[in-house]
Amino acid sequence: MALTGRTALLSALGALLVGFVLPSWLGILAVQLTLLIAILCDLALAAPVRKLHFTRTGDTSVRLTGEAHIGLILTNPSRRPLRAQLRDAWPPSSFQPGDDIPSSRHTLRVPGGERRRLTTTLRPTRRGDHHAVRVTVRSYGPLGLAARQGSHHVPWTLRVLPPFTSRKHLPAKLARLRELDGRTSILTRGEGTEFDSLRDYTPGDDTRSIDWRATARRNTVAVRTWRPERDRRILLVLETGRTSAGRVGDTPRLDASMDAALLLAALAARAGDHVDLLAYDRRVRTSIRGRTARDLLPALTDALAPLEPELIEADARGLAATIHRHTTRRSLIVLFTGLDTAPMEEALLPLLPTLTQRNELIVAAVADPRIEELATGRHTPQAVYAAAAAEQTRAARHRTADRLRRHGITVIDSTPDHLAPDLADAYLSLKSAGRL
Repeated sequence: MALTGRTALLSALGALLVGFVLPSWLGILAVQLTLLIAILCDLALAAPVRKLHFTRTGDTSVRLTGEAHIGLILTNPSRRPLRAQLRDAWPPSSFQPGDDIPSSRHTLRVPGGERRRLTTTLRPTRRGDHHAVRVTVRSYGPLGLAARQGSHHVPWTLRVLPPFTSRKHLPAKLARLRELDGRTSILTRGEGTEFDSLRDYTPGDDTRSIDWRATARRNTVAVRTWRPERDRRILLVLETGRTSAGRVGDTPRLDASMDAALLLAALAARAGDHVDLLAYDRRVRTSIRGRTARDLLPALTDALAPLEPELIEADARGLAATIHRHTTRRSLIVLFTGLDTAPMEEALLPLLPTLTQRNELIVAAVADPRIEELATGRHTPQAVYAAAAAEQTRAARHRTADRLRRHGITVIDSTPDHLAPDLADAYLSLKSAGRL
């Protein structure tokens, strides 16, 4: 039972009125007795909370930047009307700051035997699965002096998917892909492995592309045009150890890597390549294999949604062995990891040459734009020290990247905003050069 502020107000007014006609102790006793009877009557007329029935409908998934609408259908099976305040409780990360009070709390009136539909709007701030906590109802009597309160567990799960903000770059990358495929008027002169068509020779063409048999049958010199091969194998590898937990701005490095992986997967699927995904630290956290182009992107976003970095050092040998098991034929391996000197040079770098013997390897790392900002500071002594530390960090990353490139590895070291388009450009460059 819950008492309201109206009860205290009536008690004070009653004591003031009765105090004029009765002795003080009798007046107080009469007021309390009258108030107690009113409270009990009001409580008895309040609709019961435990008998209420609830069902849920609505969205089961939403992107991180979007809104989800969860419907809650309340049925009042009793004969008494329900006058209530209701709170549909979800984890704090299910709401934007300040949004939880208006969207999850409701005031309603439901006559006996009827039902009402309520809607809770969620705007999540974190990826993953968000579970409904409980529904709490406070049922008031007709006088509003007292209320019954109880909670119900009404399960519902909302999966918050990665935002895929790099999707905006996809049309431009697809336009370049169509140029490589020869589906526009611009023909690629690179050395692919699939013959496309013949055209007239123009100054600057590679003489090795001249088709002498076709030239003998016509009055002009004919050269072959090529298009990138299809049906290539691409393995996206997300290293989910402690380095991926580092935050760049407000976003973990792992989230930036996910965004770049989604853009590359969408582009490669349109190019006719087969894309697999592997997330690993000391064990396989998730694996997506053998999906069709239509099912690939939904499968990737669903698998990446609950993935969180582990605060442990990744097992480099286990990672290399797992990659070998996943690549039974020549593939493009895209490894999303850090360029920190110690874990890269001491653990992973000695193992990478074994991966490049029969595969093409790209190492994609998330750079912190704050390092570039600090490196330019000179206005105060503190800024000079910060700039020196930033230059030292930047030089160490450059040395690590140079060592990787000497092993024939393509290195993408970009800020979160540029990692996805830079990686897509690297993929297209490899494809146009016939290296896939």
